[in-house]
Amino acid sequence: MSFHWLTASHFIILGLLLVFAIAHSGLAALRPWGEKRIGPRLYRVLFALVSLPLATVLIIYFFNHRYDGLQLWQVQGVPGVQPLVWILSAISFLFLYPATFNLLEIAAIQKPQVHLYETGIIRITRHPQMVGQIIWCIAHTLWLGTTFMIVTSVGLVLHHLFGVWHGDRRLSSRYGEAFAAVKARTSVIPFLAIAQGRQSLKLQEFLRPAYLGVAGFVLLFWWAHPLLIQATASVHW
Repeated sequence: MSFHWLTASHFIILGLLLVFAIAHSGLAALRPWGEKRIGPRLYRVLFALVSLPLATVLIIYFFNHRYDGLQLWQVQGVPGVQPLVWILSAISFLFLYPATFNLLEIAAIQKPQVHLYETGIIRITRHPQMVGQIIWCIAHTLWLGTTFMIVTSVGLVLHHLFGVWHGDRRLSSRYGEAFAAVKARTSVIPFLAIAQGRQSLKLQEFLRPAYLGVAGFVLLFWWAHPLLIQATASVHW
């Protein structure tokens, strides 16, 4: 059996994901130690200076090689597939970016803090970024249908599953019994805690500017998507 389709890009994207995961999760783990020495704002800046360039390299490389490898299926011309992919992608962003609720902290304008949330989307799942990433991977794997996309999706999902364990561990270390109580009332699997009666969904908590901001970002990304593909194509890696 020939594996001529197994291009080097399959392994390179896994390597890039591994480097990003080590840097991102490593800096998150070192946050208490780092903030004591250089302060929360400066540590946030350091976190961004390391994470953003690595993420940019990842995105560019992904766009340029997304059709590498074996084409396992081709459904881009099937009626209804494109709207489904866009709907799933929009939903994924609602889960992926709950941190946009604290933009001033992300930009280090306000003092960055570790928050213990139990409202809004956290009622649905305690780890919305993991859920959003899985939804995004399902949508884009369906759309692209390549082995490169499958390898990328596996790497991304594994990183976020590690983030579930790592995030709970860090919150438990910081908040102790308070986090244990939140953990008992929430679930990793979406809607499980609600179905089990441990949590209730309050739709009014979603009526806040942050969600409008995410919706605006989705529309902007939809409009700019072709431009982003053209821009990344001009970078040859």
